[in-house]
Amino acid sequence: MFLIGSAIAWLLLSGALSLITAIQLHTPSFLACSPFLTYGRAQALGETALIYGWIGNAGFALTLWILGRLAGEPLRAGNWIVFGTLFWNIALFLGLIGIATGYATSIPMLQLPRALQPLLLAAYGAIGVAGVLAWTGRRRSVMFASHWYAVAALFLFPWLLSVAQMMLLWSPVRGVLQAIVAGWFAQGLWTLWMAPLALASAYYVVPRVTGKVMPAYELASVGFWCLLFVGAWTGGRHLIGGPVPVWIATVAIVTSVVLLFHYIVVVVNLRDAFFGGGTVLAFIACGVAAYALGGILDAITALHAVAALTQFTYFEQAQQQMALLGGITMMFFGALYFALPRLTGRPWAVGGLVCGHFALTLLSTVLLVVCLAVAGWIQGHDLNDARLSFADIAAHTRPWLLGATAARAIMLLGTMLLAVNFLRTAACCSKSEGAS
Repeated sequence: MFLIGSAIAWLLLSGALSLITAIQLHTPSFLACSPFLTYGRAQALGETALIYGWIGNAGFALTLWILGRLAGEPLRAGNWIVFGTLFWNIALFLGLIGIATGYATSIPMLQLPRALQPLLLAAYGAIGVAGVLAWTGRRRSVMFASHWYAVAALFLFPWLLSVAQMMLLWSPVRGVLQAIVAGWFAQGLWTLWMAPLALASAYYVVPRVTGKVMPAYELASVGFWCLLFVGAWTGGRHLIGGPVPVWIATVAIVTSVVLLFHYIVVVVNLRDAFFGGGTVLAFIACGVAAYALGGILDAITALHAVAALTQFTYFEQAQQQMALLGGITMMFFGALYFALPRLTGRPWAVGGLVCGHFALTLLSTVLLVVCLAVAGWIQGHDLNDARLSFADIAAHTRPWLLGATAARAIMLLGTMLLAVNFLRTAACCSKSEGAS
């Protein structure tokens, strides 16, 4: 409950910061007098709060709960979880202060100040102890798909973070190697940590809600290993046309296409979510659809002809938002709506807020991705036309950026509904425990 509450709080903060940056894209004078909320800092604050605050805390909560359920016994090392969660959020809070005051690293998805990152790594280790004990101490030797993805995420994140810290911050490589390592880390954080956390939740929840066996479970392990061995190699697609060896971009293009097999396996195995009823499966179905569509777009935009139009435009932001908000966040929402009643022993306090949250989240995500994608496509064509000035390009994209701002506002409203429902559910649970 501590992890879930922290995750929702960070999601609210990230939504507010993302709304600020969305406004600044079409109205640069907004909050221009505040040095703490200029576009660069507000964008870094929102990204950090979303990835390490929302996805980190929610991923921890769901992974530990799933591993404990599959182990068939209560989680051990509970004090370590509380200790690690406390220091994880303290490090994140101090890190956001550091970013706001100008101490960001400027590395995508690793904006936290250098001095606080070791504390984040130590807190992660304290939380992960309980997950490792649940995995190694399970009553049955058999492992499920949820096991694979959850355990992989637990072990791969500290490796990714420690390597990135050493090669980019503590003993930095020189020249173009920094861009290569930064691209590898950003893609690895997505394919080797965030995506496995979400897929562990989806692979656990869907069969239990539908009561059906996965249609192609024998291929699930192949899809899992495909993601692990191929996923991080696709990071070079962000460097197409840059001053890097050509083979890096070529490998990224090939692996982006190869990774499509993983997305096909995920859709086939989780397709029952598209035909089941209830809000839980609706959230997960939308998340799986966005996850697969994002993978297809990654493969298409990795091609040189397409990258010439979409690279360095709002289209890349549309892809990122589809992955983080459409894919990961939607699957997390579905798993949270399934897990919380089993954690508290009570249903959600207000059922109507659940439906409202789903409707607002789906509407805002679709609107945000479409508006950013269209703005990026227009921007890409205009940038390739030497006759147009940057003022003309800004005027052409402004209507779509206004639509993206409206989407951010709707999304923040939906998150507020989730927060209110969570607080009321937690309060009802506390009253029941006090009465007993």
